[in-house]
Amino acid sequence: MTVTCAIRYVIDPFKCQAFETYAKNWLTIIPACGGDLLGYFMPHEGTNNIAHALISFESLAAYEAYRARLRTDPAGRANFEFAERERFILSEERTWLRPVTN
Repeated sequence: MTVTCAIRYVIDPFKCQAFETYAKNWLTIIPACGGDLLGYFMPHEGTNNIAHALISFESLAAYEAYRARLRTDPAGRANFEFAERERFILSEERTWLRPVTN
């Protein structure tokens, strides 16, 4: 069964450009490490400090393998370090979803 990780980010609204750079970096890193990236989504209207990402995996075991690859991937590590250095992510929550099927 496919599972989707829905990530809700609370970001510094004065550092949206930095978060967008971070998100764009993941567009190639996540697929290269085995995730099926459905997209990153930036605030547009209304709330200015909430962003989202959706990433699907074949299973939770596939997610765990992906996480292991991500930790050793040079580009992935660099993007995590960028986020820590710039401090544009205030918090994040992960929710696991499954598709509704017949």
